Amino acid sequence: MKSTIRDVAKYANVSISTVSRVMNAPDTVVEEKRVKVLEAIEVLQYQPNGFARGLIYKKSDTLGVMIPDIENPYYAGLIRGMQDAAVMLNHSLMICNTDRDKKRTIAYVQTFFEKQVDGIIFTSDSLHEEYYEEMQRYRLPFVLASTNAPEYDIPSVDIDDEQGAYEAVKHLIELGHRRIGMISFPLGHTISGEPRYAGYKKALLEFGIVHNTDEIEFAEHRFEHAYEASERLFARCSELTAIFAASDEFAMGVISYLRDHGKSVPDRMSVIGFDNIRMAQMFIPKLTTIDQPTYDIGYRSVEKLHELITNGEVAVLREKLPHQLVIRESTRMI
Repeated sequence: MKSTIRDVAKYANVSISTVSRVMNAPDTVVEEKRVKVLEAIEVLQYQPNGFARGLIYKKSDTLGVMIPDIENPYYAGLIRGMQDAAVMLNHSLMICNTDRDKKRTIAYVQTFFEKQVDGIIFTSDSLHEEYYEEMQRYRLPFVLASTNAPEYDIPSVDIDDEQGAYEAVKHLIELGHRRIGMISFPLGHTISGEPRYAGYKKALLEFGIVHNTDEIEFAEHRFEHAYEASERLFARCSELTAIFAASDEFAMGVISYLRDHGKSVPDRMSVIGFDNIRMAQMFIPKLTTIDQPTYDIGYRSVEKLHELITNGEVAVLREKLPHQLVIRESTRMI
């Protein structure tokens, strides 16, 4: 049977905390006890592990990460940034897919507590009151990545969604488009739905274009939902010349619908996305889009959580990273 830290302590006739100090800070232990512990480790062939150290210090060096949809390509860059920061700061990640399901999300918080994670990164979803209360109940430090919750003093890292959407629609207007539709996330159900819709309306208003609510259609989070929403939108609004899609995956759904119905992009319709996922430059046509620094958001969220765990507070509560318009092939002047 594999030896435990308790076995070592018993063999050396010392406390478990003394064994832990010998492993992690040997200079703090008197020589006599240090020799006994090292001898016990050798005799018992004890292999210390992170969980054992966690029992002593109440610290596992593990961070829990909640992802709404692991299949969504947006999260690849986000997770890569988190992973690189975690390696740099000597943390490991435990990643869970919530599917935006409340019961599952709350169950994961409980699991994270049981697994002794040091903190949680909550990504890209609305921070419902039930989630906040659950994390507060377990006293787990947490940070929001690619989302925010202005009603709570919770550290967050994201971008200015409204301004990004405004710049996307402004680009279409500057190309000469005046009939601009939108495929939007459901308002009130996602954290970026409202601000991206607000940015769309703001650009139209600024340039004196009448905002027509018929020219917007809502979809959930996937390509196929955007494809179906495009069918509904173009059935009502056949005179549209451009579409602002609330995500790159939505933009791909729109373009696929148009292609299937004999309308080429950008010759007969301009389409702009949001996110700049890796596939945006591989898709045909290559997507014009708003670039979110997903890698940087992921990286900074881990750094911010590390700061919160270490210091009990962060220097910057709500951090907004810069975005930029990336012009490719899916938009053109009319």
